[in-house]
Amino acid sequence: MEAIEHPPIFRLPLLVSPGYVPDHVTYTWLVMVILVSVAFVASRNLQLVPRGLQNFLEVVLEQFMQMIDDVMGHEGRRYLPLLATLGLFILTGNLMSLVPGLAGPTGNLNTTAACALVVFVAYHAIGARKQGVLAYLKHFAGPVPLPLKPLMFVIELISHLARPLSLTLRLFGNMVGGHILLAVIFLLMGLDGLLGWALSGSVVGALVGGIGGLVTILFTVGFLYPLKILVAFLQAFIFVMLTMLYISGAIEEAEHHSEHH
Repeated sequence: MEAIEHPPIFRLPLLVSPGYVPDHVTYTWLVMVILVSVAFVASRNLQLVPRGLQNFLEVVLEQFMQMIDDVMGHEGRRYLPLLATLGLFILTGNLMSLVPGLAGPTGNLNTTAACALVVFVAYHAIGARKQGVLAYLKHFAGPVPLPLKPLMFVIELISHLARPLSLTLRLFGNMVGGHILLAVIFLLMGLDGLLGWALSGSVVGALVGGIGGLVTILFTVGFLYPLKILVAFLQAFIFVMLTMLYISGAIEEAEHHSEHH
């Protein structure tokens, strides 16, 4: 893996071993700087008739609110800051990985696990706050006969513990898979691959390397990069959608609990 992935353009120095801040931390900070800067510029001179960056961000937030209304109802709008922050962070990190020389933070297991743990803690905290800790834990046992409640509780607990693992591996696997494919293509285009054949001086090498290199470039620019952009948006959308479903489940349990009382 290290032989084919591109090195980052810059790394932050560190006075202790290993000598630099981990790449995923450095570029996580870069994503945060980008998002904070965009939010600051868009909101420093708010107008009733939005233009430019303000108009763009309002459109983005309206799309988030539309998704929330469709999945969670109007009640879910209070969770817009959490959902929009997660979505924009993940999307920016995904798109950053498409820039040669940058290390997208979502291609690192630590970053995706951190996002998943935020979701895990958040939706349980929402459920516990809505109906109380004991009542929230009680619904894990489900509407089954009393002898089966301990078994159902364990099954439900395992199901909830699997959610952050699923969120972590889904985002990480999809992003790293695309990085590896792109890195392999760049490796094939190098001096030891098609470019080397094209510069070898032989007619056959020039034909094979030149034609193969041209086809590879067209494939990468015309298909692979658009596909990776689509995957970047799709993975951010899936992560936010699952987060909304988990929060919605906690809210529904709370409403169901209140109806019975």
